[in-house]
Amino acid sequence: MNKQELVEQVAKVTGLSKSKVDETLDTVNEAITKALKKGEKVALAGFGIYSVAKRKARMGINPQTGEKIKIKAKKVPVFKAGSKLKEEVK
Repeated sequence: MNKQELVEQVAKVTGLSKSKVDETLDTVNEAITKALKKGEKVALAGFGIYSVAKRKARMGINPQTGEKIKIKAKKVPVFKAGSKLKEEVK
């Protein structure tokens, strides 16, 4: 399911216009992104938890040349599914 399909599904179920649902979805995405940038966790009860993990610097290999390269440390977003979501997906 892509974003447009999600917007259509939510609009159909809620009776809201597609543009309003799209705007709301964008706002939710922005709020989650801002919280993660601050290092905060975002917990959606029954759905899951968004958080930020730190990856250490490490050595890697360029698969085309076989050359060893340094990969810098970085932060990455992580999603851990909640128990209700896991149960529903089974």
